[in-house]
Amino acid sequence: MTDPVLARHAVRSFKADKPTADEVNQLIAAFQAAPCGRGEADVTQAVVVEDDATLQRIETSVNDAAYGAPLLFIIATQDESNFGERNASVAAENVMVEAASLGLGSVYVMSAAMALRKDPALLADLGIDKGYSPQVVVPIGHATEEIAANDRSSRYKVIRK
Repeated sequence: MTDPVLARHAVRSFKADKPTADEVNQLIAAFQAAPCGRGEADVTQAVVVEDDATLQRIETSVNDAAYGAPLLFIIATQDESNFGERNASVAAENVMVEAASLGLGSVYVMSAAMALRKDPALLADLGIDKGYSPQVVVPIGHATEEIAANDRSSRYKVIRK
């Protein structure tokens, strides 16, 4: 299967080697290309974390819910936005599909975002604007083992008329 949408699956165990600068730039481009409700791009922001000390501090704050990944996308949205959570989800999907196209693994983690919300000092150090809250954390890296993609062709009910 070569289509990254179909190849993408949850990875929760990562090798220590970091994605390259070019790969990170491509992931950022995928984030920037995400759709946003009513064109309100200003209600969504991301922090891309590569620094080892910061990664460790986040792991401690989220009780290891970032799975030791060497790269994190923390997607935050404006608290008052009607579209923020949706914007964060579609942006995360863009990033995860791009990661799959680059041969990287990723996973969508809401529990880590919820834990980060309880650590205002860390949020400030990460540079997340006041009035914004993390909605999702996307750990990214090289999977420790190859996982065969499941057949998800009949996963949800689809009605065609």
